[in-house]
Amino acid sequence: MIKYVFKRLLYMVIVFFLISFLVYCLFGLVPNDPAALEVEPLRDQLDPIAFEQVYQEARARMGLDDPLGIRYLRWLGLYPDVDSSVPSGVLQGNLGWSNIFKQDIIDVIRDPMKNTVRLNLMSTLITLMITIPIGILAAVKKNTAFDQSVQVVTIVGHSLPVYIIGLVCIYIFSVKLRWLPVGGMKTAGENLTGIAEMLDRAWHYILPLIVVVAANLGSMTRYVRAAMIDVLSMDYIRTARAKGLREKVVIYSHAWRNALLPVITQIISWFLKLFSGSVVVENTFSFNGMGALNVYALNSLDYELAMAIQLFFTMVSLLGLLLCDLAYGIVDPRVRVNK
Repeated sequence: MIKYVFKRLLYMVIVFFLISFLVYCLFGLVPNDPAALEVEPLRDQLDPIAFEQVYQEARARMGLDDPLGIRYLRWLGLYPDVDSSVPSGVLQGNLGWSNIFKQDIIDVIRDPMKNTVRLNLMSTLITLMITIPIGILAAVKKNTAFDQSVQVVTIVGHSLPVYIIGLVCIYIFSVKLRWLPVGGMKTAGENLTGIAEMLDRAWHYILPLIVVVAANLGSMTRYVRAAMIDVLSMDYIRTARAKGLREKVVIYSHAWRNALLPVITQIISWFLKLFSGSVVVENTFSFNGMGALNVYALNSLDYELAMAIQLFFTMVSLLGLLLCDLAYGIVDPRVRVNK
C-alpha cells in the first residue's frame, strides 16, 4: 500500500508540473501586460518619455522581458527572483500579487477557498445520504410505481441546468416565501459576532446547498440504481437468497458492497465536477467562493490570480483521483493496490 501511494504521489507531481506549465503558457499567450496595468495611473502625471521609462523599469522588475521558461520557473519557485538570489514562487507558498486586490494572492483566496470547500463537502454528504438509499430502494423495487416515479423525477432533475434550478429556488424560497436570502455571505448592515455570526452565515449557505444538491440528485440516483440492478441480477445474489439469508443481508452486505466499485468512480468524478460547477452557483448567489473569484479575476485581467485558482482546481482533481484509487482497495480486497 505504501509503495503504491508513493508511486501515485510521484505521478501526481509529474502531472502537476505538466498542467502548471500548460496553464502558464496559455495565460502567457493572452494579450495582457501587468506592467502596463501597474503604471497606467501615472500616464496623465508624466510626460511620454518619463512614462516609457517607468514602464520599462516595471517590466524589468517583473521579469517580463525574460524567456518564457525562465518566467515559468521563477513563478513556480525553481529559479531565483528578479531582485533576490532566493527563489520565491508557488512551491515556497508565494502565489503572486493580485493587481486588483493589491495584496498577496494567498490572502485573497483564503476565505473563498474555505467557502468553496465547505459548500462542496456539505453538498456531497447531503447528496449521498439521499441518493444512495433512494437508488438502492428503486433497484430493489424495479418496475414498481416507486421506481417509475424516481425515474421520472431524476430525469427531470438531470435535464434542468443548474442556473434554472437556482432561479426557481430563488423565486420560491426568497421571492414568494421569503424564507431565505437571495444571495451573499451575510446579512447586509449587520455586524454580528460569535454564534450569531455563524448562524447568519449558515442561513446564507442553505439556498446554494439546496441548488447544488437538487442539481446532482438525478444523475447520482440513476447511477446507483443502475449499478444495483446490475449486481442484483448476478448468480451469487440468487445463491445468497437460496441459502435463506435475510433480504437486508443480501442487499447491503452482498449486493451494495459489490455495486460500490463502479459507483465510487462516479462519485469521485461527480465530486470533482462540483468544484467546476460551483462557478455557476457561486455567481448566481453572489457566493464568495473560488468559482466566483475565478470569473472576477478573468474579467478584471488579473491572470496571476486566475492561475492560482486553476492550480487549486488541479490539486483538487489530483487528490480526488488518488482517493478514488485507494477507495477501490478498501471496498474490494480483490483490487491489489500494493502492486
